[in-house]
Amino acid sequence: MKDINLAGRMIGPKHPPFIIAEMSGNHNQSLNKALEIVEAAAKAGAHALKIQTYTADTMTLNIDNEDFNIEDKSSLWHKNNLYNLYQQAYTPWEWHEEIFDRCRELGLIPFSTPFDVTAVDFLEDLNIPMYKIASFENNDIPLIKKVASTGKPMIISTGMATLAELDEMVRAARDAGCKDLVLLKCTSTYPATPSNTNISTIPHMKDLFGCQVGLSDHTLGIGVSVASIATGATVIEKHFTISRTDGGVDAAFSMEPDEMKALVEETQRAWQSFGQVSYGPTEAEIKSMKFRRSIYVVKDVKAGDILTKENIRIIRPGYGLAPKYYENLIGKKVVKELKAGTPIDWDIL
Repeated sequence: MKDINLAGRMIGPKHPPFIIAEMSGNHNQSLNKALEIVEAAAKAGAHALKIQTYTADTMTLNIDNEDFNIEDKSSLWHKNNLYNLYQQAYTPWEWHEEIFDRCRELGLIPFSTPFDVTAVDFLEDLNIPMYKIASFENNDIPLIKKVASTGKPMIISTGMATLAELDEMVRAARDAGCKDLVLLKCTSTYPATPSNTNISTIPHMKDLFGCQVGLSDHTLGIGVSVASIATGATVIEKHFTISRTDGGVDAAFSMEPDEMKALVEETQRAWQSFGQVSYGPTEAEIKSMKFRRSIYVVKDVKAGDILTKENIRIIRPGYGLAPKYYENLIGKKVVKELKAGTPIDWDIL
């Protein structure tokens, strides 16, 4: 499976995990707040910052009936009308260029999730380097084809999609021109629980579709994301805010800067730990070999004395014979005087 290039950063098992901070609607309709989030993400060490490109009118209809209202009592957005919710959450299109420019100044890769074809045309004018398709749009084959036709890398979240739907989605993207594809295992609940995240799907998805696979993580904390690295995830996306107490449509399950910093550091540590199948001392362990156990004289003996369990023992350090020879040495006669603290060697017999 080939590594891929996401806006100049290589993605694959040989490279550190790629960490995306998702701003979503956490700017609370303040451009200054949005720029502060960009700066906080860069300071925390994220590699990319993603926003969302839509308006309430491109997302849904301004209709107040049960189809367009969120009735689920467990939802963070219970009793919200969809149109009103998206009016609160959307990122004004006139902000996009300033947000993207600030990202570039700070070394972040800026990109977005378009939710309809007009958003794709708008983002193309801003020359973004790659695209994301959200889980709720992964069945929108015309949108997927439109994004794929740009020829730019695509990241697609897989929440709710059946295997058949994923196959259709991946085929559509590739047939329409997408050469660099990343799929993100995703559980579309907000927040998600670790027990409902099923990161064991990641290596299966990678083998099935022959592409890089990561995690769009809506759980709280960093544990699930770090664990996903061990399953082969190469990209992690997390919602991000400066402070959950600021509120916002996604604040309740978004990471704060200290958590994002920990995520970047701990996923990199997890990745660094893979190495390769290895037995025996590593080069770094050679110096520690002297502290292994070995056989030593623990009471003075004279030439002709017999070795017993009272005058030799298995102790640290490791300059004597290996412990496996202990039973063989008991009852043997020594040929020279030995002081306590002498490592046992064959030439004493």
